[in-house]
Amino acid sequence: MKSRVLDHKPQIEKIINECEVCHIAMVDENNMPYVLPFNFGYADDEIYMHSAQQGKKIDILKNNSNVCVAFSNGYEMRYQNENVACSYSWKYRSVLAYGKVEFITDFDKKIEALNAIMKNYTNREFKYNDPAVNDVNCWKVKVERFEGRAYGY
Repeated sequence: MKSRVLDHKPQIEKIINECEVCHIAMVDENNMPYVLPFNFGYADDEIYMHSAQQGKKIDILKNNSNVCVAFSNGYEMRYQNENVACSYSWKYRSVLAYGKVEFITDFDKKIEALNAIMKNYTNREFKYNDPAVNDVNCWKVKVERFEGRAYGY
């Protein structure tokens, strides 16, 4: 069974919205890949993250803002013949989102980003104190292109 390309936007967004974690791939100054898991928010072709103000990922992203964000879910082991190892495979759904990181510095926009993240996990909006907003680094990936695939579905 071949994987099926998903190019219908509602299918792609359904996969994203059902994920608890995304993985962000970036490339460091030595041209080495660096991938980290993140909690996230998603709205209107923008993926929102937050992190510490400083660190390796921030240094990398300030130097090269190009990223690939991976989402996947629906994993289920399947086989055609339980006695044939090569017949085993995984069902899955996945989306890759390509874009550039933009750091958010405006106080009110940071609150919007934090609420997009929290809405993904709690479906609520929150109030934040000034130090919490000022001390966090918020950023977004404006998606330039999606690639979706499903196997076994």
